[in-house]
Amino acid sequence: MADEIKTLDDLKSVVSGSEAVATETETAAPREPVRDAQGRAYATGKRKDAVARVWVKPGTGKVEVNGKEMNAYFARPVLQLIVNQPFEVANVEGQFDVYATVAGGGLSGQAGAVKHGISKALQLYDPSLRSALKAAGFLTRDSRVVERKKYGKAKARRSFQFSKR
Repeated sequence: MADEIKTLDDLKSVVSGSEAVATETETAAPREPVRDAQGRAYATGKRKDAVARVWVKPGTGKVEVNGKEMNAYFARPVLQLIVNQPFEVANVEGQFDVYATVAGGGLSGQAGAVKHGISKALQLYDPSLRSALKAAGFLTRDSRVVERKKYGKAKARRSFQFSKR
């Protein structure tokens, strides 16, 4: 190969030829659905300290979190709204059943983790939904976590009360 390249033009033709091959293979391979033997898509979602394992399969829109109905587990309507956001954005309300197990954090973080997991699982089940979910920002993990407490401080940054005398 080194014997064939004698001029700069030869080098350019070789490089452009390899780029053309690389772009053909990238564009020719669209995303494939990822499903298990039961026809479910699986993903993990995270928010704050909460981690959710989420399975999505075609169904009637039933959402089960830690063995309970979503309305029983997330009693506040705001949390239910957060969990249902991916379905509304993707226009697939009532078409998928969700089974989720979630641990860690509080209820708000757990709702965000389930939302993240549902979004990731939906785009794995049907790759055509990816653009809508990505545009809404549901595929990105919200990485904000509570800052740790430092020694010599009352909290993470708050100092102890100053007393002049």
